[in-house]
Amino acid sequence: MTKEEIEALRAQMAQIEEESRRRLYAQMDRLSSDERMTDEEREALYAQIDEQLTYMRQTRDMLSQKLKLASAAVDEVETRLKEEQRSEKRRSRKIHLLPVAPTNAEIDYQERKSRHFAQGISFYKLFWVFFIGCFLGVVLETLYCYLQRGHFESRAGLIYGPFNLVYGIGALALSLALYRFRNRGRIFSFVGGFIVGSVIEYGCSFFQELVFGTTSWDYSNMPYNINGRICLLYSIFWGILGIFWIKDIYPRMAKWILRIPNRLGKAMTWVLLLFMVFNSMMTMLTSLRWTERQKGIPAGSAMEEYFDAHYPDERMQRIFANAEFSEEIAGAEAPETGE
Repeated sequence: MTKEEIEALRAQMAQIEEESRRRLYAQMDRLSSDERMTDEEREALYAQIDEQLTYMRQTRDMLSQKLKLASAAVDEVETRLKEEQRSEKRRSRKIHLLPVAPTNAEIDYQERKSRHFAQGISFYKLFWVFFIGCFLGVVLETLYCYLQRGHFESRAGLIYGPFNLVYGIGALALSLALYRFRNRGRIFSFVGGFIVGSVIEYGCSFFQELVFGTTSWDYSNMPYNINGRICLLYSIFWGILGIFWIKDIYPRMAKWILRIPNRLGKAMTWVLLLFMVFNSMMTMLTSLRWTERQKGIPAGSAMEEYFDAHYPDERMQRIFANAEFSEEIAGAEAPETGE
């Protein structure tokens, strides 16, 4: 449609709307006037007003929806244009500390072009985002702790391998919540990260304490905290992370996933999924047994004896170095044993 055709259509719609408003106002003026009308005439006028009002409501809703779509389209095009220009400037620099992250628009195009098995926000894409998040989060936190404390300390959340479900779930939730806004303004990413991150952090803390009786963080001394599980400062950090995640980290991750061959990708996904399920189940069972040992409960089955022999307190504490038992569990006395 040419510019002239759009202008003509816009003028035609404006004229129709103006005529509808005039007709409706004229009907209302007649209703408010001193004109004598029979009951039939008044009922007919009411019916005309209702009909005209219904049309106006439908027109309002349609224009409102079109306005939202137009606003979203304008914001998306402006954002994509700015990101493309920013990306070109970064690529033109001679020195790069890190490779320039692709834009989300570039990722979308490459996925469609190659018909990749993990394109869009499919199950396969979500699993790989989750898996990489589980691993990458542990690596980054381990390096951060080393720089902060001067020694390496396990930050894993599973008994096998450097994986932590909290980071994987966070990556998964952020991707699900922010994917639709990947080509929109940063304010959407900030608000989404703020809300999603806070909910995840609170939920993980609550689940860990409820099931295992341990806590890994406590914000009770921070201002504007909720039950010590989340606080305003870290929720703001989640919001900032939301921006970096969908604008920088996710495109890099999606680019890595694009390198997985289509023929092997699906098979690798299911193999790693089974491994993560097994890893999570073993972690839960050994952690529950660890909690029971703190309460002084002796092994009551062959499986629990196996856990006691192969996953003793020392090994569990080494894997989950920052886990702390609640005062109720930590203060429980072990049963007396004699030799």
